[in-house]
Amino acid sequence: MKTYNSLKIKLSLKEMLISLGVLYFCGVYYSCEQKPSTSERVIAKADIQGIPEKIDFTFDVKPILSDRCFICHGPDKNAIEGNLSLHTAEDAYAALGENKDRFAIVPNKPEESELVHRIYSEDANLLMPPLESNLELTPKEKAILEKWIAQGGEYKEHWAFIAPVKPEVPEINDSAWANNEIDKFVLKKMRLNGLAPSEVASKEKLVRRVFFDLTGLPPSPEQVNSFVNDTAGDPYENLIDSLLQTIDHAEHMAAEWMDIARYADTHGYQDDFERTMWPWRDWVIHAFDENMPYNQFVTYQLAGDLMPDADLEKILATGFNRNHKITFEGGSIPEEYHVGYVEDRLQTFGTTFLGLTLECARCHDHKYDPISQKEHFELFSFFSNNKEKLSIPLPGETPEPYITITEKEASGVLDFVNFDKAPKKEVPVMVMYEREEWKPAFILNRGVYDQPTDQVFPDTPKSVLSFPENYPKNRMGLSKWLFDNENPLTARLTINRYWQRMFGNGLVSSSYDFGNQGALPSHPELLDYLAIKFRDEGWNTKAMLKYMAMSATYKQRAVTTPELLEQDPENRLLARAPRLRLTAEMIRDQALAISGLLTKEVGGPSVKPYQPEGIWEETTGGGGGSTSRYVQSEGEDLYRKSLYTFWKRTVPPPSMMTFDSASRDLCSVKRQETNTPLQALVLLNDPQLIEASRALATVSIEKFPRELEKQISYVFQKATSRLPDAEEKTMLLDHYRDMQSKIDNGIIEASDYIAIGEYISEADVCQKELASLSLVAHTIFNLDESITRG
Repeated sequence: MKTYNSLKIKLSLKEMLISLGVLYFCGVYYSCEQKPSTSERVIAKADIQGIPEKIDFTFDVKPILSDRCFICHGPDKNAIEGNLSLHTAEDAYAALGENKDRFAIVPNKPEESELVHRIYSEDANLLMPPLESNLELTPKEKAILEKWIAQGGEYKEHWAFIAPVKPEVPEINDSAWANNEIDKFVLKKMRLNGLAPSEVASKEKLVRRVFFDLTGLPPSPEQVNSFVNDTAGDPYENLIDSLLQTIDHAEHMAAEWMDIARYADTHGYQDDFERTMWPWRDWVIHAFDENMPYNQFVTYQLAGDLMPDADLEKILATGFNRNHKITFEGGSIPEEYHVGYVEDRLQTFGTTFLGLTLECARCHDHKYDPISQKEHFELFSFFSNNKEKLSIPLPGETPEPYITITEKEASGVLDFVNFDKAPKKEVPVMVMYEREEWKPAFILNRGVYDQPTDQVFPDTPKSVLSFPENYPKNRMGLSKWLFDNENPLTARLTINRYWQRMFGNGLVSSSYDFGNQGALPSHPELLDYLAIKFRDEGWNTKAMLKYMAMSATYKQRAVTTPELLEQDPENRLLARAPRLRLTAEMIRDQALAISGLLTKEVGGPSVKPYQPEGIWEETTGGGGGSTSRYVQSEGEDLYRKSLYTFWKRTVPPPSMMTFDSASRDLCSVKRQETNTPLQALVLLNDPQLIEASRALATVSIEKFPRELEKQISYVFQKATSRLPDAEEKTMLLDHYRDMQSKIDNGIIEASDYIAIGEYISEADVCQKELASLSLVAHTIFNLDESITRG
């Protein structure tokens, strides 16, 4: 034993520590390694471009620590390695374990900071991040960390947890470009990066853009021409005002809220029985149409039943909390599913109103954000006290609690509910009601329903905002907390979603995550300015959308250049307008609108437009009763807006899913963006688009009989909001003649093409003429310009 030398003893001890999972960050064996000198690193850094003169913790350092270090040295105290947390200054500056002479970070002294030594180490056993983590730091990131420590290693609280303070509006004295304060913030950032704004979009592009962004529908050729030729007053502002007052605007806003609220017409899980929640959807449309202040809109949905003057409208609004999936499977354990339902409400609350991944703290303290498991279940308790029957409902039964709507209510306080086509005289809608006796909540070990540990009581994360003592500890108090002036997240998150609606991406691109792993705001001062403006001006949604639409930033053209693409490929600096593909709903609704097929009835039960034959029968356990077989709607119901399309959770509408619609299984505040061959196949083969092509061709022939060029130009303008140029017109005329030739030669059967769908043409035209123009219209529908707004 005594023959072992000191080196072998050290190696054995090191192996023991590693086997126990305790990797000391303090560098007990660092003395065995040759440390790179500071002068060598300074020489190496001379070649690294883009390092700021003054390192900012929030924008330069925090993203590095969050992505590379927090997995082992973050806020989750149960996952900390080497007794080191880099999450707070207090922990980061502390001595490393028993080695009182070693520190991970020594402010102003990078040469004495173990963090610096480790990130530059050439010893694989000492290097941080460790090789087995599959994480690594770039030379630039290493240099930023070292320079930050040299400048004092200052920590700042996470930007999103600091209440916004109204910033000074930049002074832009030499530019007439800016229309409002938005433009001044944007222009300042452009100039700092050597960019300049793009030209104003053409009137045709601008009117198309604002129509789609505010109503989800295209302008008619008559509306385009009126706007282009209007020179009196401010036609653009007048147009915005008129669009914001339309029911189309309210329905368009409601369509996005359906994703957020995970709305569906069935319960989900294996049996996926039908549910009746469409009256709640009618309420959402009504609220947007009335321009209900956002704080009131949210409070009704979170706690309408707890308001002092709670009536049927306010109680109906709480259906927001009941849109989650519900099981009817025999043998299910009620408490297990109760916990799952409450977790769904909590996740929806966190994603929608806080931008935090609260679900990550269900089993343990959050690994990246300062949210403990205890705080997770304290928030959980706000939503667990609903007066639910803790038993599995029977098929066809509406899970309690619910309200019953009749024709009497639909003609009274609920007069916004479209009861005309209700399948029954009494319509049950699931809502929220508090229990008389509080249902205890507990921290669940590993998040498992049957492993309760310590009891918890309603409370909120301290890192966001402590729960005021004078607020009731229920959903009503939680709503008050959400709209407290000191809450740093609510207004920012909402404004960011509105910006995302108008510009394609939020100022924070990760609109679902404002935590440590989320994206940093591209224009933090602008985000805070808009958040405070929104809050102080009464949470007025329409006013805020108008404010964004009136900005010069919004009115830029979407054309880019190779230089701009290279410098700002994601358009984060907003030196041009975004070019956006239409949503799944807009693509179908546009086809219906421009063809004259669209039925503009508001509200009521969901409808079933064209779907592939036998679509529901192809699923296993795809439903029972009225949801076991897809029965297509008839007449005008076949052509209603996509907002009203029946949404079966196990089989969502396939055409809409192909164009990236949310599945509605969980809350979604930002849809994914894909480009796939299936999308082209939908545009080419969807019966609704083929039928719309024929209807549009019919309208064009009736409007311009025996004037082919005008017919084609009219179809083109309806689909793209502009007239074709000479080259485009020639190509389309050639295409028309080519289609006629194929019909004459029997390659295409005209009668087969125009027979698709239920629409019957009343035009006195020959089949060959109608079929040829229908094929041209279908081609135009498939143009990239037809399914985008630039």
